[in-house]
Amino acid sequence: MLQVAVVGSGPSGVYTAQGLVQQDRVPGVRVDVLDRLPCPYGLVRYGVAPDHEKIKSLQGTLRTVLEHERVRFLGDVLVGTDGLPAARLQELYHAVVYCVGAATDRHLGVPGEDLPGSWSATEFVSWYSAHPDAAADGFVRGTRAAVVIGVGNVAVDVTRILARGVAELSPTDMPQAALAALADSRVRAITMVGRRGPSQARFTTKELRELGTLPDTRIEVDPAELALDPAYADPSSLPAAQRRNVEVLRGWAERPPAGGSRRISLRFFLRPTELLADGGRVGAVRFERTLPDGRGGVTGTGRYEDIEAQLVLRSVGYRGVPLEGLPFDEEQATVPHLAGRVLRDGSVAPGEYVAGWIKRGPTGVIGTNRPCAKETVASLLADAPALARRALPGDPLTALRASGLRPVEWAGWQAIERAEAALGASLGRRVVKLPDWPSLMRAARDGA
Repeated sequence: MLQVAVVGSGPSGVYTAQGLVQQDRVPGVRVDVLDRLPCPYGLVRYGVAPDHEKIKSLQGTLRTVLEHERVRFLGDVLVGTDGLPAARLQELYHAVVYCVGAATDRHLGVPGEDLPGSWSATEFVSWYSAHPDAAADGFVRGTRAAVVIGVGNVAVDVTRILARGVAELSPTDMPQAALAALADSRVRAITMVGRRGPSQARFTTKELRELGTLPDTRIEVDPAELALDPAYADPSSLPAAQRRNVEVLRGWAERPPAGGSRRISLRFFLRPTELLADGGRVGAVRFERTLPDGRGGVTGTGRYEDIEAQLVLRSVGYRGVPLEGLPFDEEQATVPHLAGRVLRDGSVAPGEYVAGWIKRGPTGVIGTNRPCAKETVASLLADAPALARRALPGDPLTALRASGLRPVEWAGWQAIERAEAALGASLGRRVVKLPDWPSLMRAARDGA
């Protein structure tokens, strides 16, 4: 019987587990899905915006996999630095699939980036999603104007959350402290900025259109900036997704100004060069006007513009980080692999696999993880006869407990769910997430 560990319980990890237990090529495969958090689902729980209930409902699909009779969820198990060594994991399982995502953000590399009030968008998302490692608060305090640097879906998400009212956010599972802070927010101007043109923006049209449906909020788009894009005049040559984006932006640029106490400005062909201080924290962002270079990039013009901001959210991409015990490609920020098989010095490492962002980089949407996991599972199953010859020391969970670990099993996660439902009821809301490690672990231990 093949015993497999999957490290990471986000979509790539759960799709990997699903592929392993819902096939008949190698019968009886058992999978332990390990996560350093006591809660499953990865970015579906801690990355999808709380007002996107349809996407968050994917948790139901992931739940079905994690409740499979040959799948175990083992939370609060850290693998790598300060945790369970990768080499020890290899001893306990026939194969290990690492689905650890891309855990950090890319930086702008400009002066003032570390000023108070300048955050990565991921830090802001973690705060309003109740990630237990999130910064406590302070994002919107004293803020009149915010700048979001980036034009992908995460940038649209944080822009939308900043513009939401408490009546729209209260029915979500947003933690109470974040809801209260956003309810008191005085943010009235939000500027989302891209260094290239609208035809190269990475947001999806569905996400973009949502900005135009926000109550008491007007959208501003400068037609002169749109016209700088060579594809703007005739978008027919663009892929369908980019063409729809351009059409939405064109509609906003051409319609008469609307009312609203909040304003969202979408700006293009502006490259951040410096974050400017005001009273010891960020007060504005200096941008250089860019122009298309004819090769898909942009070139600077030497003309600058300062945009007021007491809050700057940087949304310029994710980056994988090394996991102790695994090889790492610093340039690509991924683990070297061949069809999901980990490569060490160019050779396949038996029993070691990767899937998800740590395999291919931070690209695609949630569904992109399905074919990615499928490829890795196919490689693992092809290797199964050789892997299964190795005798294991016994039940891996017994060995983990013997080493001093106390994994949060599925019953512990269900106890967290009950505690979050009870918290929501006590606040006159629906489910409200527990926001920190102590409350999560207390719920998991006491209620299991």
